[in-house]
Amino acid sequence: MTSISRVNVTDELPAINQILSSIGQAPVTTLDQTNPDVAIAYNALLEVNKEVQAEGWAFNTEYEIPITTNNDKQYEVASTVLQIDLSSTYKGDIDVVRRRDPSDSKVKLYDRYNHTYAIGTVANDTWDVDIVYHFDFIDVPIPIQNYMTAKAATIVAQRIIGDAALVQTLQQRETLARSVALEYECNQADYSIFGHPQGSKNYTSYKPYTALQR
Repeated sequence: MTSISRVNVTDELPAINQILSSIGQAPVTTLDQTNPDVAIAYNALLEVNKEVQAEGWAFNTEYEIPITTNNDKQYEVASTVLQIDLSSTYKGDIDVVRRRDPSDSKVKLYDRYNHTYAIGTVANDTWDVDIVYHFDFIDVPIPIQNYMTAKAATIVAQRIIGDAALVQTLQQRETLARSVALEYECNQADYSIFGHPQGSKNYTSYKPYTALQR
């Protein structure tokens, strides 16, 4: 996976210029972050990119990915992972979350049920997990890029301009862009009124014992 933070890149330049034009600023040819407006727009776009992807979309979510713990039964989580959890097929007494280990400052899986960074009882064990990844802006689908850009433009207008009428107009544009992004998401993930169980497009009927488990 790609790195979350990047330096001296121009992939986001078209989006930055859209944001700047939304607040009445002239376009730029480079991401010169000594320019305060460019810096605010760029940072807002990075912030929104991570925030939106953290929701979990079809393009950045994968199910039942096998991972292997180390000799200490620990698993270090990559910086490109926004969410990670044991797959729904697991039915044991382990409940993992993403947490920084204060002993070495590394982000690892933490078993909050057993209160330990050691996952399971066997070293070098394999587990299936569901992961939400973080991608660079350029690798995000166009409809979701457009939504991110519109959302970032609203934030930048609030931070730089503070004009209520302009912010309201940009919020309306943001709402429309999100609806287009959600339509893309529904088409891409093949959802239906019954949802979309992983590995099947069939309706999962009601089972009393699943209700009792809750």
